[in-house]
Amino acid sequence: MIPNDTRPADPSPAAASSTSPTRVVLVDDHALVREGVREILESQDDMVVVSEAATSGDAIAQVARHRPDVVLLDVELPGGEPADTVTRMRALSPASQIIILSMYDGPQLLRRLINAGIRGYLLKSVDGQELLAAIRSVHRGSDRMVLAVSRDSLAQMQGATESVLSARELEILELVAQALSNSQISTRLVITEATVKRHLRNVFVKLGAVSRIDAVNKAIAASLIAPPHDQAGRHRAG
Repeated sequence: MIPNDTRPADPSPAAASSTSPTRVVLVDDHALVREGVREILESQDDMVVVSEAATSGDAIAQVARHRPDVVLLDVELPGGEPADTVTRMRALSPASQIIILSMYDGPQLLRRLINAGIRGYLLKSVDGQELLAAIRSVHRGSDRMVLAVSRDSLAQMQGATESVLSARELEILELVAQALSNSQISTRLVITEATVKRHLRNVFVKLGAVSRIDAVNKAIAASLIAPPHDQAGRHRAG
């Protein structure tokens, strides 16, 4: 459990060279949990907890006031539905990156929260180093969705995948499998790079993938796309 793991992690080189610390708002209705997580974060030179909250309403107010870099948000808060809380936070502070901390990871809730705009979902069983790595990842602006959830939850999210991936999403995923960058894909398909990123985020959600390679591997395993060498042969034959 996070609160019981206060081992400090070595700051990354990028973090160590940062001119200002990552500003975090910590939201949990249990004071002991907040205390434990705050201890982990403030053991690092590149992080600072600027505010805490114990209810949905107070959390939204603190995010609006402080405009933090990262919000650590418990889903079991009094006073609000989790996805609605996320939506309201993002409306008030679009640049704030939201990471969910939870005791459970039901696939329906996970999907709703990802659609609402979270950048990470971590079970509270993760250790301090995993938490710190997740915060640094989303603060760097990585396109990668940070997930630390159960295999069962990912498997359930992956159900009925073929019917929910659009033709454009499959097309983009095939190009990802060929090792094309977002910029190259946008040129090939004559769409903006932002559109490519949006489609890839949708693919990550639908496949329960945590990276481009993971998405490709899951799609190949589910027979949604052909392995890269098969695609190349098919294009030459065409």
